[in-house]
Amino acid sequence: MATGGADAVELRGALLRLRRETGLAVVFGGLVEPGRAQVRISELNGTTTAALSALAVSSGNGLGGKAVALARPCAVTDYSSSRRISHEYDVAVAAEGLRSVLAVPVVVRRRVRGVLYGALRSAQPLGDRTLAAAVAAARDVEQSLAVRDEAYGLLTAAREPGAQGADGVARERLREAHSALRALAPRVMDPALRADLLSVCETLAASPGPARTTGSGQSPGAVRSPGSVQLPGSVRAAVQVRLTPRELDVLSCVAVGRTNAGAGERLGLRAETVKAYLRSAMRKLGAHTRLEAVVAARRAGLLP
Repeated sequence: MATGGADAVELRGALLRLRRETGLAVVFGGLVEPGRAQVRISELNGTTTAALSALAVSSGNGLGGKAVALARPCAVTDYSSSRRISHEYDVAVAAEGLRSVLAVPVVVRRRVRGVLYGALRSAQPLGDRTLAAAVAAARDVEQSLAVRDEAYGLLTAAREPGAQGADGVARERLREAHSALRALAPRVMDPALRADLLSVCETLAASPGPARTTGSGQSPGAVRSPGSVQLPGSVRAAVQVRLTPRELDVLSCVAVGRTNAGAGERLGLRAETVKAYLRSAMRKLGAHTRLEAVVAARRAGLLP
């Protein structure tokens, strides 16, 4: 079961859960190769031979290829004798001793990105429970890939030349991107990608713009540390304040005009929970209103 890449990790985890939940003898799958209408089988669990490893399944061919072409689940009770599929891959399937097989496509934004298979070594119908579990596993992979696509899209947009410009329109786009990235980061399971998202958030927050100095006239860099801010006022009287990641998430939503309910919808939190985080952030910042809290965080370089 060895394939690199975060997408393959998601696929591998989904297949393991599928086998554990259903008792299927064999589970395997692969992703659509970039620029090609075929799936390369890369993840296998329960196999006893290497017959299926690295097999390239073309759209329309075999059970998996049919699932790719139709973008919907397909199943057969006896693979080798089924008249509902073509038989380009019978040798590999027979070598592994598979009879009853199902294939479920992973569809992200109407595009098939991969296929999950489950199989038995006996010719018996695969019940609705097994099919439902396979569809759920495919949906898990779909959601993970969709989140990763969104993350890379936001990263690309945030890194484009001029994305951090100081004019009003550019600043608003930057703030929207920052808010979206912070909301997305907790949903990203890949630790490297999540760290990249948060790193870009810090870069966006520290980008040049208005209200970037403290009340003492110092630059933000002189007083900022990760997750903390220096409040406006004299340097000697200033108080160091540490904000939690969730407090910053909420503030980033508030900064682009979202209500508590709107912030909760974006962050997956209840409105009451958002209100509690916001109240805590305001208290730490010494702010009496939402706007004062946002201004203080911007002066500290924690928000763009």
